[in-house]
Order: sequence, then C-alpha cells, then structure tokens
Amino acid sequence: MTLRVTAGRVSVTVEGDAVSRTDKALGRLTYDGVPTALMAKNASLWGADAAGRAAGRLGWVDAPETSRRLLPELSELVNRFAGLDRVVLAGVGGSARAADVIAHGQGADLTVLDTVDPHEVRRALDDRPDRTALVVADKSGLTMETDALRRVFEGAFRAAGVDPAERIVVVTDPGSPMESWAKETGYRVVLSDPETTGRFGALSASALLPAALSGADVERLLDEAAALLPALRPPYDNPGLTLGAALGAAAAHGRDKLIIADNGSGLPGLAGWVEQLTAAATGKDGKGVVPIAVEDVGALGSGEDRWLLALGDRVGGPGLAVSGPLGAQFPLWAYAMAVAARIIGVDPFDEPALRESQSAVSALLRGSEDGAAPTLIAGEPALVDGAVEVHGPAELLHGAKDLRSALDAVLRAVPDRGHLAVIAHLDRVADAAAARLRPLLGRRRRDVPVGFGWGSAALHSTGQAHKDGPPGGLVVQITGAVERDVEVPGRPYGLKALQLAQAFGDLRALRSRGRSAVRLHLRDRAAGLTELETALGD
Repeated sequence: MTLRVTAGRVSVTVEGDAVSRTDKALGRLTYDGVPTALMAKNASLWGADAAGRAAGRLGWVDAPETSRRLLPELSELVNRFAGLDRVVLAGVGGSARAADVIAHGQGADLTVLDTVDPHEVRRALDDRPDRTALVVADKSGLTMETDALRRVFEGAFRAAGVDPAERIVVVTDPGSPMESWAKETGYRVVLSDPETTGRFGALSASALLPAALSGADVERLLDEAAALLPALRPPYDNPGLTLGAALGAAAAHGRDKLIIADNGSGLPGLAGWVEQLTAAATGKDGKGVVPIAVEDVGALGSGEDRWLLALGDRVGGPGLAVSGPLGAQFPLWAYAMAVAARIIGVDPFDEPALRESQSAVSALLRGSEDGAAPTLIAGEPALVDGAVEVHGPAELLHGAKDLRSALDAVLRAVPDRGHLAVIAHLDRVADAAAARLRPLLGRRRRDVPVGFGWGSAALHSTGQAHKDGPPGGLVVQITGAVERDVEVPGRPYGLKALQLAQAFGDLRALRSRGRSAVRLHLRDRAAGLTELETALGD
C-alpha cells in the first residue's frame, strides 16, 4: 500500500502497513479540526496543561511571511560586514542547526560553534580572526555555552587590536538580559520573535542572520517556505498533516525509532536538523519518537520498533519518504511535529529533561560565580585499557577485564526494543573518527539501533529523547583529555571545565531519570579512538 501527498513543491510518501494507521489518524485529525486550529494558532491543541506554554510558542506557524520583515535589516548588516569573508555563529539548538543547513545547502561558508570543546574552539579562534564576524544567538540571554563563547571571542578580538563591537552582532529576544547588556556595550542587536523557540526557529532571525551574512539567499528560502503555507490549511491533501499523522500513529503503536537517511535530497545536514526537532518535540513523558540519523538508507536493518525515513527518493518497502526544497522543509516538519505530538499526547514545546541537564551543569559550576574555580571529580574508573578509561556501574559491566568485553557488556545491557546513543564530547573535526563508532557498534548487535551525536549539540537536541522519551535507551558518553585549555574571560574556569561539567551534568540527569549510562574517557584522544575501533572490529 502507498499513500502519497504532493503539494506546495513537497511530496510525502507513506508505504507499507503504516498506510492504514495513517489514514485512521488523518480521519480523526480532520474530525477534530486540527488543520484549521493549528494554522489559527489554537494553543489548546495539546491539552489544557500545555495551553499556557503553547500560547507563546506558535510564532513559527506564519514565520514564512512574518520573517520577511527582517530582510531590510539583514541586507543592511550584510553590507556592513561586506569586508569580512568569514562568519562564525555562536549558538546552540535547532536554529543553529538550521543556519548550518541553510548555509551549506547553498555553498556558503559558515562556521557553527555549538560546542565548547577547547580544541575545536581554539581552531575557530585561530582561523582568520582579522576577517571574522561573529553572530551571538541566544534568545534567553542566559545560555551558558553561548555566553562562554562570546567572552572567548571578545578576548580574541581585543588581542588582535579589534573592537568587538565592530565584529559582533547579537540576536536575542526583546527584554532579555542580553538585549540590555548588548546595547549598553555598543553591540548591534537584532531582535528575534519571542513566540518562536529555537527548536522551531529555522526561519527566525537566529538562523536567517548568520546564513545571510555567510552569503546564503534567505529571501529565496522564505519564498519556498511561503509557497507551502496554503497546502497546510486544508484537511485533505495536506502534506504536513499526512507526515505528522504517520509519525504520531507509528509511535503510538510502538514503532518509535525513526531511522533518518538522506537519499538524494541535495540538502546536506537536513537529516540532523530533522533529528533534533523530532527528539525535542516528541521525546518526553516516556513517550515519543527516538530519531536516529544514519549514513545511508541501508545503514540499519528493519525491526518491529523502527522504520525508515528517506529524505529525497523513495526506497520501496515500509517507511516514509519526504522530498522538496529546503525552505518548504522547515514549515513542513514543524507542522508535522506539532501534529505528531498531539497524537502521541505530549507538549511539543516543553523540554523538561534539557532544563534538568542545564540545571545540573549550573550546579556543578555554581561555586565559580563567587570566584572559585569549580571542582569536578571524575571518580575512579571501573577499567583502564590502554588510553581508554571505562566509567560505569559494576552491575552493567559484569566484571569486564578489557575494552572489548566492556563494550560487549554495554551492548548486552540494551534491552529488547531499546536503543543505544553515543555522545562524543570531542572535536568533531580532529576527532571525526568518533562518528565511525556508530556503525561499528551497530554491527556487533544488529537488533539495536545506534545513534550518534556531538556533545553540546546533542545535549540541546536528542538529549531530550534520551532522558525522557521511550524507555530502554542506554547512553555512552565519550570525553577526552584536553591538551590546551581555552580560558573564559571573566570566569574562573575554562572551556575544559565547562565541557566536563556538561558531560557530568548530563550523566546526573540521565541517572536521576533511571536511564543507563557509561562514560569512556580518552586519556589520549587519537590513540583512544583507534583502540575503540580496534575493540569493535571483527
């Protein structure tokens, strides 16, 4: 069976046994008047408990039209920074991922720093500081990682004899602490829509400004997005409603692992953006969808709890396929996630596990606010093999004596219908080999879907589903030795301590919710990654 809806230049295809469930869900959504209510920004769609929060979180619905008001300001800033050929974005979350997808999809050069890894940040600092413009995107003005990166770059600019106010532009919500501080400091401020969260903010100032400064045509992007809006209003032949119905109905019937693979979409990075939105919007209250972005459509086999999303061409067999221009993909997926969350029975705008992780990180660094350096105690490892320390509960590791047996114990600990997530608090360029661990782990236990993410970015995206989504997940953290720290001006700690606090805080949040976790610490990053690959080899 096949269900295909094409409108607004996008196409959504549902194949296999999911068609009947999708049809049934579409009938209920239509009966409840969901398409009309959603486009009218009806905050009651997700229940009485979520209505108050949702009332201030629906600005994305008409963002393809309202964000056009930004175009004159963006054009003026592009002209202002015309003499600089490098743009860096300091920001985390969905809007940062969207900016990256927009820029690279059009061949523009944008460096996205959604990490505090000292090695990765130092490389960014050393790359053409005299020709760099920095966008600091922080809606709340209170995000610890963004604050640290802003301070580090200010110091670098001053060391190069450059006034930071000539190179930094701030994107934040009106009335935020950052708005008043930035204006007092003399920084240019671009105000974001307070009713659009970063998760749903692909067409907000936080994403559009850095993309535009890097050379992307954001007006064309908005044109593509606006062309889809009429197709999201009717109850029939509505691609967003169909996609949301398929995802929500599948999760409600136990098919809660979504394997995401690019299959000729021509949109690099889109799979990662869809992954973060899906996890954050649906993964909570022990329910939702666990998204796993993989290298290609053949990377993970079939299973009763998973199905394939192909971005681009259809694959054939049970699953989903979505195609269309990037601008249209953003409102399509935002709409679909809002619909899926209603079917699953969760609030798409709440992120309780992320708040808990952030609170734990703040608690670990709290003493530093009084001028004392934080004390982070790692504890004794359960096992040391070469350059790799293994930290985890004895009942999970079962007396493993070497790295290979420890990794096998971790894989055995994943329950039926569970999943494994590898989170690397490392340098995504110099330590890129860490990403190869995902398929290696998957080959050693083929019935377990294995995901992968990078440190801070994962904490602010898929981490929500890992901690609060469907049960049965196990997280493997990877941390690494830091050869040369980056100090944070005005703080008694450097990025090394902040990065480790992120890892420890996330572990604390995972364990407080009864989720299993193991940490692998690399005493030498290159050697440790090589040893991990060897241990997972056949």
